[in-house]
Amino acid sequence: MTLSDIENGIVLAVDKPYGWSSFQVVNKIKWQIKRQLGIKKFKIGHAGTLDPLATGLLLVCVGKATKSIEQLQQGEKVYSGTIVLGATTPCYDMEQAVDRYYPAQHIDKQLLESTRQQFLGEIQQVPPMFSAIKVEGSRAYQYARDGEPVEIAPKSVMMYEFDILDTRNLGNADVERTVQTIELPAEKSPELYRNPQGHVPEGLPQVDFRIRCGKGTYIRSIARDFGLAMGSGAFLSSLRRERVGDYSVDDALTISSGKDMDL
Repeated sequence: MTLSDIENGIVLAVDKPYGWSSFQVVNKIKWQIKRQLGIKKFKIGHAGTLDPLATGLLLVCVGKATKSIEQLQQGEKVYSGTIVLGATTPCYDMEQAVDRYYPAQHIDKQLLESTRQQFLGEIQQVPPMFSAIKVEGSRAYQYARDGEPVEIAPKSVMMYEFDILDTRNLGNADVERTVQTIELPAEKSPELYRNPQGHVPEGLPQVDFRIRCGKGTYIRSIARDFGLAMGSGAFLSSLRRERVGDYSVDDALTISSGKDMDL
């Protein structure tokens, strides 16, 4: 990267690693540019947050390219990942431990297919409480961490494709769970996003998927609603963003701790 890249603006496609926040990625690139080019002040930001437990494409805009952040966020996105059926977590992924089990033995491929079709086109979804969406001037996750109830209004999102790629443990006769609420620890950790607490309970059904969707779609909410629509529960166990608009993770830069990126 050169000074002219900063002056003219550049969009960096980065493959965000598991466990990193989007802010950490931006901060690492920021300090590397400062050190290598001797620049003290410049604009930098990302076009769409990825949760710490998600991996894949994060677009980092530098210099004048920050003016295109809103436009980039409008682009279609492609995600792949895994949904676990028969249980829920408070944040809809594995940042927290399972808080409830549900029956899932009735779920078969026919039910998966008919339910999948309900999630195509324009749908309504409620963003997760553990998300960066703003509610009354604060981030929703701040209320969630403090245990404060807050109402998040549903919003319309577009689902262009929702494909089921593979399944595991459907109709597993060894898993006999009725609806059961789990007693979770009372303490609340402000470092929730740094200390994942969840895991995939043995034997629960799992569904591998690929989704092509529009702006503002929370895949964690899709997972939660998918389970509810089948008379069960569900949470997201893995997520990878493969594409944003014309940008693909196949062409993205890699990043790791303690090493400079090849900017």
